[in-house]
Amino acid sequence: MTYRTDLAGQPLDIESPVSGVSFRRFKGEDDYGDMARLLMVTSKADGGYRYETADRIAVGYANLTNCDPYLDMIFAEAEDRPIAYSRVFWEDRLDGERAYGAFGWLDPGYRGRGIGTAMYEANEARIGMIAAQHAADLPKHVITVAAESDASGMRLVEKHGFEPDMYLADMIRPDLENIPTTVLPEGIVERTPTPDEYRKVWEAEVEAFRDHHGASEPQEAWYEEFLADPNFDPTLWRIAWDGDKVVGAVRSFIDKEQNEEYGRLRGWTEDIFTNREYRRMGIARALLCQSLQAVRDAGMQEAALSVHTDNPLGAYALYESVGYAIERRDIFFKKPL
Repeated sequence: MTYRTDLAGQPLDIESPVSGVSFRRFKGEDDYGDMARLLMVTSKADGGYRYETADRIAVGYANLTNCDPYLDMIFAEAEDRPIAYSRVFWEDRLDGERAYGAFGWLDPGYRGRGIGTAMYEANEARIGMIAAQHAADLPKHVITVAAESDASGMRLVEKHGFEPDMYLADMIRPDLENIPTTVLPEGIVERTPTPDEYRKVWEAEVEAFRDHHGASEPQEAWYEEFLADPNFDPTLWRIAWDGDKVVGAVRSFIDKEQNEEYGRLRGWTEDIFTNREYRRMGIARALLCQSLQAVRDAGMQEAALSVHTDNPLGAYALYESVGYAIERRDIFFKKPL
């Protein structure tokens, strides 16, 4: 899409609740460093371990869909330095509704002073403008997220009429000892994909997640982001095949920079899925245990993953059964537009 770069950095007419705080539009790649800083400081304040850099932000923003950052982002500044930013976008979900996302990150030192509320209300006004251009052929909802431990964020969503929609938990296996021994079903083999098979793995993953809550139609930009992931390492993946068909996977990775930032040796056993026709056969459990062994053999001392705790396929119970426990939760909220 063509972005409105002519608007870069322009001030926004948003009444500030705090003296010395002003609002402006997205400037472009010059903002990426401050965006990374804000993502990390808010994550740390809420018990998370997010690690970002300007280069990592650039990968995501090179592949945006249904969002013009020059129109759909807000930055709050104090003393000529960003202290918060937000972004809105929209997507059509496979459950038949249109979702308009409003997400923001505010320096914890400025929480509870009305800045987040001012930005959210401006975001909601922008969403109204976008939605007015869309036909009334689908139910429309606004979605947002808050860390369970973020008291001011929880007050904001309650004040604006949101209701919890789903819960996303970070689960940790604090050691890599006593990993269960498991085997794949007869006829199913595990092997590393070749580069010409990466697309096949991605398409199998997208298809497997189509029946998950909140799923939306895949975009080609997602595949480009998949390939550009700075932690892309197929040698750590454990992919199950039935002939040349991908039937399950765990796409593990090690974020070395994140580990250095937080002083640990953690491997991520993520993007776990099984083809619908092959579920309830023990494939996910076998691949997950193999993945734990793989990150252990790579020198890690613990493992982590994220999961929707209301996953309809029993993923949460599976992860508990192999030694993972919840460390923190984010709550996704929604309300009718």
